Amino acid sequence: MEDFKTIEVKRSIFEDNDADAQRLREELKAEKTFLLNLMSSPGAGKTTTLKRTIEALKGEMKIGVMEADIDSDVDARAISGTGVRAIQIHTGGMCHLDADMTRQGIREFGTEDLDFVVLENVGNLVCPAEFDTGSTKNAMILSVPEGDDKPLKYPLMFSICDVVLINKCDTLNVFDDFSKEAVKERILKLNPKAEVIFASAKTGEGFEKWIQWIRKEIREYQVL
Repeated sequence: MEDFKTIEVKRSIFEDNDADAQRLREELKAEKTFLLNLMSSPGAGKTTTLKRTIEALKGEMKIGVMEADIDSDVDARAISGTGVRAIQIHTGGMCHLDADMTRQGIREFGTEDLDFVVLENVGNLVCPAEFDTGSTKNAMILSVPEGDDKPLKYPLMFSICDVVLINKCDTLNVFDDFSKEAVKERILKLNPKAEVIFASAKTGEGFEKWIQWIRKEIREYQVL
């Protein structure tokens, strides 16, 4: 006779978070605030990308940035220097943000008068992909030095993103084993609808395509 019980789990452990995320999306939609959840591993260039993005768009729209980290306020200070509204969210040791944590940040931050808000998620390619933050769109940055095999190793992250920015393309002559063709093929196999953009936040190479993607998405979002 078996001395243990088998339990069939029929509800997703993420179900409550998913419902809360949808409510947050509806709230943001009502005020026409576009929330971009930006993810990457540490060192991929999120903050540098954000600074160049802000410089390109701050004359056209009202922008805010929510920086999420386990600790420190280094990134929030860097973004504040661009002149846009910024807030630092400490996750208390958590390796991701969920919808409730995002809402808490938004309440403190205030988004009613903002067109475009970027949530710079905690740096890693695992946990942030598992939790819906309530964002309008998901984006991620993969840097050339990380290698073109990352879609094979972290498929969920690439599967949930609407756009993937391949950053640090100015280093392709150094990391010459990185294949643009292979990484794009691997991403699109996981996510055929993903926009894949090759760029360098340092030099500005290919950056206009990224900026145009943001403009298009925000324009379509605000007229719906």
